[in-house]
Amino acid sequence: MSVDVLTETVIERPVAEVSAYATDPANAPSWYTNIESVNWKTPPPLQVGSAVAFVARFLGRRLAYTYEIVELVRGERLVMRTRAGPFPMETTYTWTAISEHSTRMTLRNRGEPSGFSRLLAPLMAPAVRRANCKDLVALKTILEST
Repeated sequence: MSVDVLTETVIERPVAEVSAYATDPANAPSWYTNIESVNWKTPPPLQVGSAVAFVARFLGRRLAYTYEIVELVRGERLVMRTRAGPFPMETTYTWTAISEHSTRMTLRNRGEPSGFSRLLAPLMAPAVRRANCKDLVALKTILEST
């Protein structure tokens, strides 16, 4: 069973500000509810080929995984895929200007659970959706309060 979850929000900030904050791995623990730590595996700045390791808690388990940046169009789109971790996952961010000061951000997670994660697959999509919704609310709150 595959996981494919798309969530979105509108943030009352310009695209450049939203995308710059969201693509900075150092900011991830502040707006991703489940992410505990981030560690660069390649030197910054973020670019295609960059690798960033994350430690998170999800469904009661500690997860360590490394994402590789496979596409980056600043201010438009970021695609990253797990290079190492419990199951293959692709995360995509997109940003679209609604107005000069308003941005629609989408967050999509797609993957094919394997091994132990396959047993949790029926629970994963709803759990990912709940987590992503919380994450986007946190991101919106942080950016709109500055």
